[in-house]
Amino acid sequence: MENCIFCKIVKGELPAQKVYESEKVLAFKDINPKAPVHILVIPKKHYDSIIDINDDEMDIISHIHVAINKIAKDMGVDKTGFRIVNNCGEDACQEVKHVHYHILGGKKLRA
Repeated sequence: MENCIFCKIVKGELPAQKVYESEKVLAFKDINPKAPVHILVIPKKHYDSIIDINDDEMDIISHIHVAINKIAKDMGVDKTGFRIVNNCGEDACQEVKHVHYHILGGKKLRA
């Protein structure tokens, strides 16, 4: 997508503090963190939300979860715990229309 901020990060047009990258997935630190560890994990291919991923492309979700496991270990929250959040659409407060998961951890999170 032409005006998607995450697509611009994938293309290298905007800076980001990358913490993980593979052929299909990119992860970087959130610029407005809500926890000591706040990482965004995105597919490099643009999908507005998880609803827009075709069944035959759903393997991207497993790639994202592989990345999440590695990042949790690298960030040291695999033993203490972390939260994974994916917001879908306006009512869920999805701010950027590009599938993304938040990894939140590094402190006791409120319910």
